[in-house]
Order: sequence, then C-alpha cells, then structure tokens
Amino acid sequence: MSTTAGDGRPPDAFSLAASALAVTGGDDLCSPLRAAVAMPGAVVSTLGPPMGSQTVCASSRLGARIDEIQIDLGEGPSWEALRTRRPFAAADLRVEGGARWPGAWAALRELEVGSFYAFPLFVGSVSIGSIAVYSAGARDLSDSELAGMSGLAEIVSVALLRRALDRLEGVGDEGPGEPYSRREVHQATGMIAARNGIDVDRALILLRGHAYATGRPVRDVAADVIARILDLVL
Repeated sequence: MSTTAGDGRPPDAFSLAASALAVTGGDDLCSPLRAAVAMPGAVVSTLGPPMGSQTVCASSRLGARIDEIQIDLGEGPSWEALRTRRPFAAADLRVEGGARWPGAWAALRELEVGSFYAFPLFVGSVSIGSIAVYSAGARDLSDSELAGMSGLAEIVSVALLRRALDRLEGVGDEGPGEPYSRREVHQATGMIAARNGIDVDRALILLRGHAYATGRPVRDVAADVIARILDLVL
C-alpha cells in the first residue's frame, strides 16, 4: 500500500481506511473504521429486511453487546441512522437519546457508553444496516470526520450488498453460468451508470440489489429501467 497520495502528500486516515476496506474484501470491516476516527470501538450490523438483523463484526465484546441490545429491542441510534438515512451523532450518549429510544438508551448507559456515532448503510432503495463507532468517554467528531465516515459507509454498503448477492448467484430463475450477461441487463446497467455517474460494476450492484430487496428477477427490473418505469438512483 502506498504511503503517499498522488500529489506526494501522506494519505489521510479516511483514504487509508478506504484502501484497507478494499483490500480486506469484507473480511475485516471494523478495524479500518475504528482507525479512521481513532475510536476504541466499532460495530457493523445488518438491520431489518432484506438481510435480517445480525452483527457483521464487532471490535470487542462491548461492541457485540451494544449491537445485541439494539437488535433485541429493535431500537437505538443504529436503527435511527438507518431509518433517517442520516448519521446519528452523540458526543455524550449519557445525555442524548433517552426520549427517542428509552429502552436502548437505558441499557447503553448501563454499559457506560459515552460517545456514540452511527452511520446508515444503504445502496439506492436497499436498506442494509449501520456502522457504529463509540468510546467510553465523551468525544466530538468534526464535520469533516462525519463526512469521512459517511464516505466509508458507502464502501461498506456496497461490500455487504455484493456479499449477499454473491450468495444468491445462480439461485432462482436467473439460471446458471453468466446470469447477468443478457442484453437487457447490460442496457439497464449502462442507463443506471449514466444516471448516477458511477461505473458499471456499481450500477449492476444497484440493479441486482433492487431485485433482491423486492424479490423480483433481475431481468424484470432491468426491463422496467429500460422502459423508464423505474428510476434507480443512489
């Protein structure tokens, strides 16, 4: 891994984290996220449909317990971030959040969680889950740090969706072999890429992700895109 940016400057923490997330291929998501903002703990989880609620990774037993509480109760800052599709920021959780999710707030306070930040994971219309970073004491993240973590959340979102879709490759009526090589899927992928200003690989993930979330064949979703019945945007 290079230790300098393209202009000769050392890369910032978020660039290093982005590179690490790309290298791991999803095997270790928590370590780069925690390192990006120098927080003691990080958790990545999927929440609700279509992937179900489970902990993907936790940097410690405390992180796993934090996630367990939110999943068991169906509420908390991670759920809020996903629901609003905006970061949740609490420099001191001990004085923030009680009115919105009293059960989770009380349980997290018992764990002596201080600062807590959650970032939504989603790709287009597909809700995935959240990233959370936390510390025992109060801790402020700057606007640039919040923006940087939101950028890393986009990378994690695509990685988790790709992982879920790859498990389904060749399942259902898509058939074996090269299920996404058909003309209409290529055409729809190109339209989605142009619409969002993204590369075709990510556009295909967006197309497949919508099909996955809605329980429809990829070909049918592609046909709707081509007919301009469906507009898939990030």
